[in-house]
Amino acid sequence: MQLKQFRVKPDQKIKLKDWPTRIEPAYKSKQDYAERLQEQSKAMRELQGKLYADNRQALLIIFQAMDAAGKDSAIKHVMSGVNPQGCQVFSFKHPSSEELDHDFLWRTTRSLPERGRIGIFNRSYYEEVLIVRVHPELLQAQGFNVTEQDMDQLWLDRYRSITEMEAHLSRNGTRIIKFFLHLSHEEQRQRFLSRIEEPEKNWKFSLDDLKERGYWKQYMHAYAACMSATSTKDSPWYIVPADDKENARLIIADIIVDTLKDMKLEYPTLGAEQERELAKAKKMLVQERE
Repeated sequence: MQLKQFRVKPDQKIKLKDWPTRIEPAYKSKQDYAERLQEQSKAMRELQGKLYADNRQALLIIFQAMDAAGKDSAIKHVMSGVNPQGCQVFSFKHPSSEELDHDFLWRTTRSLPERGRIGIFNRSYYEEVLIVRVHPELLQAQGFNVTEQDMDQLWLDRYRSITEMEAHLSRNGTRIIKFFLHLSHEEQRQRFLSRIEEPEKNWKFSLDDLKERGYWKQYMHAYAACMSATSTKDSPWYIVPADDKENARLIIADIIVDTLKDMKLEYPTLGAEQERELAKAKKMLVQERE
């Protein structure tokens, strides 16, 4: 697949109605899908080993989407082959009172990946320009009393804070890629019905999900504005067609593997002194058998 078609260019004005939620699948059958995903999982595992051993860079992967778009399953399937010692997953729910007493980037900053690791944010600091934009009353809990006239400036200020923070991370060795799983209104309806009609999926459904569905147009506007303002060369957004879950996972896996390859990862090389120490250690171990 041509992965550039999913990437939001810097300063590109986004209209989500112009971006597809379903495309021609990259797999020919379920078996072909499984084989392709397994192949990418193997490549990801090898690259992660280099990232961990090199211990100079980190990768942060952010997932954002409407309810039922498949964030959880994408993380589960795409990252299934990764060594759990080198990967951290954080899901950000409603902020605590302690988190509300800090700036909006504080709680996620504490969970950024260490050098040598892959960090995954299932939702992120972008919630502060998405759900909070759709429900501005949430600002009161953060100590803001913003007038309607000042609201646009608030979002611009937050976009600036986000892009400056991501630029800082990039300069210090953390690569960031951001996925928006682009789900259609109709596909979400079908998935909600599936969650209601299939008993083993009942736990996934909440009436709050249905309530948020009523703000669909507002969310699409918030996502478009957000991605237009915060997709950069070093920290790009990718709009992934999500009506076909399997195809979405293959796209995500391809982008992650390509990003890791672009990080020019290598196993550490040994100096002359270290090589002599290894030779000495080998000699001692071989002599033990004698």
